[in-house]
Amino acid sequence: MVTDMQKLLGASEEDEEEEMDADVKEEDDGNRGSHAASGSSNDEFMFHQSSMQDQVDTPGGSRRSRPVEEKERTKLRERHRRAITARILGGLRRHGNYNLRVRADINDVIAALAREAGWVVLPDGTTFPSKSQGTKPPPGGSSASHQSSPPALRGGSLSGHRSPTELNTCRMKGVFAPTTPSPYDVQSSELVGSLNKADGLIGCPVDVINSKQILEIPPNLTEQDFSGTPYVPVYVMLPLGVINMKCELADRDGLLKHLRILKSIQVDGVKVDCWWGIAECHSPQEYNWNGYRQLFQIVRDLNLKIQVLMSFHECGGNVGDDVCIPLPHWVAEIGRTNPDIYFTDREGRRNPECLSWGIDKERVLRGRTALEVYFDYMRSFRIELAEFVEDGVISMVEIGLGPCGELRYPSCPIKHGWRYPGVGEFQCYDKYLLKSLRKAAESRGHPFWARGPENAGSYNSQPQGTGFFCDGGDYDGLYGRFFLKWYSQVLIDHADKVLSLAKLVFDTSCIAAKIPDVHWWYRTASHAAELTAGFYNPSNRDGYAEIASTLKKHGAALSFVSGEVQVLNRPDDFSGALGEPEAVAWQVLNAAWDTDTPIARENSLPCHDRVGFNKMLESVKFPNDPDRKHLSSFAYSRLVPALMEGHNLVEFDRFVKKLHGEAVMDHQHHHQQV
Repeated sequence: MVTDMQKLLGASEEDEEEEMDADVKEEDDGNRGSHAASGSSNDEFMFHQSSMQDQVDTPGGSRRSRPVEEKERTKLRERHRRAITARILGGLRRHGNYNLRVRADINDVIAALAREAGWVVLPDGTTFPSKSQGTKPPPGGSSASHQSSPPALRGGSLSGHRSPTELNTCRMKGVFAPTTPSPYDVQSSELVGSLNKADGLIGCPVDVINSKQILEIPPNLTEQDFSGTPYVPVYVMLPLGVINMKCELADRDGLLKHLRILKSIQVDGVKVDCWWGIAECHSPQEYNWNGYRQLFQIVRDLNLKIQVLMSFHECGGNVGDDVCIPLPHWVAEIGRTNPDIYFTDREGRRNPECLSWGIDKERVLRGRTALEVYFDYMRSFRIELAEFVEDGVISMVEIGLGPCGELRYPSCPIKHGWRYPGVGEFQCYDKYLLKSLRKAAESRGHPFWARGPENAGSYNSQPQGTGFFCDGGDYDGLYGRFFLKWYSQVLIDHADKVLSLAKLVFDTSCIAAKIPDVHWWYRTASHAAELTAGFYNPSNRDGYAEIASTLKKHGAALSFVSGEVQVLNRPDDFSGALGEPEAVAWQVLNAAWDTDTPIARENSLPCHDRVGFNKMLESVKFPNDPDRKHLSSFAYSRLVPALMEGHNLVEFDRFVKKLHGEAVMDHQHHHQQV
């Protein structure tokens, strides 16, 4: 029994004996109160409580020590109690997806169970009920459901999700750390097409999750009433291949049919990628917008709006990518002779998904810089499709700033072997970015800093397995802070320059930039996955405030890719990734709100049922926020045949009405989706 306990808690027999001897000695010295007040573990505190009755009061009111035999009996009781605790902790780790530290004590267990039950537990132990507890199923229903539901469902309780008020209470990064999984998190993921099955999950478009749906609705799910709330426009993202490589409508009749259905349920508009690899495919500055013109005309005739994404990246290999649209052919030809136009990792592997930010001002694209190429493309779009911009059919233009159209480095490429929850790798080893790094290091007077970190691991490393990202690692040293500041500043400078050009082109039109949800390793000190993606956001620094300020400077909205709506069953190792999608979301959203930057949002995973739609509603309407914040628009991903099926369409119609702030009649029963 003692051996099992030592294996689970990681303590040697000598350590245990010394600890219990110290406990007994402190107890005999009458220091129980001061010991507890000084922050001792709950194990020791419980030991003092259990042994208080073994002390004897003398007539003078003082306490005398117990005989040696009683001390030994106390040690045996304590050893027995700790063995039971060890088995409980081991079972919770193994079967309950609880992220308990190696030498967890009873405090950790109580906190985990309290959070699962919907309570908020602060780091100092302050505990209070969640404001959303009223939406939980009753205890009886939860218990019964637990027997038949997948382990991650936890009886269908919605208690794992925090309201804005609760998250603001826990704003310190690295402190807000619920240890129980949400019933909406992803269980498994697969690669698209011929890619192999992935080992984990992520909640943003850099990941490899397929479109598995939530399988059932908790029978006692309580509905939120959003009637009278602010109107949030709803857009539906069109299929990636709606325009083919010849810049023609791929299926005009099928598209028209689906658009009419969307119009009938009061959807406000659609969102579409304008692919650089299609419109400027063959030769520089030779643009073909024919297919997009036809599409926009159909949308206008139906009195719908359009959100456009200037897609300067390739399509293929990401979530839901069912087509392959590479960068323009003429760019690929340049890349064959000068591969440094692409992002490059430490091993020299190139990523042709988008152009390196190192060539923003380098004339390597047939006499033009990358910034000039982006500007010419946007200007051609603005001129050729001016009628749709001027009459307001195009309501927003989202500017692609990196892979998947998002502002981030391609730090987690599937094609290079990355699997969730690896920290990824820094992507700064093309000759142009290395030149920038060398210049920055020399200006600081430390030319030997002109290198990337040598101890940051590889794509699939975990923070504690590296010298750079581990607690107290080099990321927080002089060189680490210099490098990360430079690395993230390149990202911010790229956004600043491209958005300034976009504002010149589109003038009074609303422009936007897309920010991803990089949530894994968020509950560690370094936030390693965010660092490699370009967000300098460790626990002692806010990495999103400057990005929000840059968007505000150019009047751009922040389009946030949400990973909160996911399938119920998560992989067993999810808790080991110490991720927190909701905490990341609230940090990004608060950075935007602090600068009065408009926020749009889109989901990353398809969803067709009540549970998922309700979760999306909470992420857009924030029902528990006393300030009644809401978003400027919501883009649903994506228009697929399954969305048009009877029951799915009914649920989506209901979702749209709630986003519009309309009253919705709740049914007395819930359908289940198989």
